[in-house]
Amino acid sequence: MSEVVENEKTGALAGMAADWSSDQRAFKGVPWHKAMMWVFLLSDTFIFACFLISYMKVRITTTLPWPSSSEVFALTINGHHIPLLLIAIMTFILITSSGTMAMAVRFGYQKNKNMTGFLLIVTALLGASFVGMQAFEWTKLIVEEGIRPWGNPMGAEQFGAVFFMVTGFHGFHVSVGVIFLIITAVKVLRGSYDNETPGFMTGRKGNYEIVESMGLYWHFVDLVWVFIFAFFYLW
Repeated sequence: MSEVVENEKTGALAGMAADWSSDQRAFKGVPWHKAMMWVFLLSDTFIFACFLISYMKVRITTTLPWPSSSEVFALTINGHHIPLLLIAIMTFILITSSGTMAMAVRFGYQKNKNMTGFLLIVTALLGASFVGMQAFEWTKLIVEEGIRPWGNPMGAEQFGAVFFMVTGFHGFHVSVGVIFLIITAVKVLRGSYDNETPGFMTGRKGNYEIVESMGLYWHFVDLVWVFIFAFFYLW
């Protein structure tokens, strides 16, 4: 009886290994760029996870007081001190862009190139607005508060190093996403995917699969921001 069970386990493992060693079986019908996007996002998840875990360790173990987020990230408007106002607007913009990206994917499935291209451009503009606000936030922290990656007059020195590293890495992802969204929008509106025009980021004729791949990337960037928002600004 034990030999039969052992043989079944061996056969099952051999079958699973054969399936995953053959892309024809494991990824049959899946566009290569979509599969590679999932692989990239998985690797990026580990990087951001390492950054956030490092942030938690630094904050828990530091002996100096950690700056209060409600004070550091506050805006003064007409003499009123409003905490986290800019961050709330940035978060709203990025979440809204996730909605426009989802609609772009939906119209892409319907092969409606005008609506798909328009929504991609709107998503790119929202992403660019987010990056611009982040640049304003950095300028305020550096010029007005005197916070640097190597120092912080408001408390623990590690604050500046961890903050600029994590938010800068995320901002870089958003900036790259904006560039590729614009490229994709231009190709969609030109009809490059309807005619299978040769060139950079070209898909199969009459297929808007590349829009879905861009959607995966953009939703990932938005999801990462939710964790950064919770860890840096609410903790």
